[in-house]
Amino acid sequence: MPTAVATFAAGCFWGVEDVFRQVPGVLDAAVGYMGGEKDHPTYEEVCADETGHAEVVQLTYDPDVLDYNVLLSVFWQVHDPTQVDRQGPDVGRQYRSVIFFHLEEQRVAAKMQIAMLNESGKLRRPVATSVEPAMRFWRAEEYHQRYFEKNGIRHCRIEVVEETAEDTRADN
Repeated sequence: MPTAVATFAAGCFWGVEDVFRQVPGVLDAAVGYMGGEKDHPTYEEVCADETGHAEVVQLTYDPDVLDYNVLLSVFWQVHDPTQVDRQGPDVGRQYRSVIFFHLEEQRVAAKMQIAMLNESGKLRRPVATSVEPAMRFWRAEEYHQRYFEKNGIRHCRIEVVEETAEDTRADN
């Protein structure tokens, strides 16, 4: 079965991972770090803003079952893409909003959806999400993987942007 990879930074990675794991067609989700300068960063270093990394969720998905545009739609819903270097009470570059693209088609889709969101008038401020080439993914420490599941947490407070896949999917 062919698989594809998608990587998103949308604030604290625990809740984002939990949401993406529930999307049909997502085969695996792992939390980690991307976009920084240091090899083998630790959670403590990333949180202290010593590495330049963002907390990310890297997905493996079945592109025959799940369209990348649907993943983007979920991404917009699980965080506030208008905030710069923060999500709610979590402040710092590690909580920035980033779409790390692995394929040119992902970059194009992300840029198109950002333009559509900005033009829609549904957001109070412009989208601050950056679109960057994927870099090396550094898997987070094991205690962060499936954190909600391991700790019996059902949800975290995430400001939701009201969008649907149909609102953000480009016309073909």
